[in-house]
Order: sequence, then structure tokens, then C-alpha cells
Amino acid sequence: MDDASGLCIGCLRTLDEIAAWGTLDDDARREVWFAIARRRDELEGRTDAAGPR
Repeated sequence: MDDASGLCIGCLRTLDEIAAWGTLDDDARREVWFAIARRRDELEGRTDAAGPR
């Protein structure tokens, strides 16, 4: 886990997202995937990360 961001260095999820993953339905998992994509875009300096692709 990255102390500064609170995200897993490997998967870019929060501890809460990791802990809940097994109980999330498909829609909730999809929202986590979208959040991961936005986080990755932000970390890579992209400014077009407005929403799901």
C-alpha cells in the first residue's frame, strides 16, 4: 500500500475496495474498475479522465 495515496501499488484499489471485493455485485465491481481507470489516468498525468470508457 502506498502511504501517501492509500492505494495498493499493484491494483490501485483502496483497502475498503479490496476487503469488499468478494461481496460486491457486478455493478459495484464495475464502478471499482472505473475508479481504478480514473486513478491510473490521474497518475499518468492524463486530464481526460472524466468518466467510464
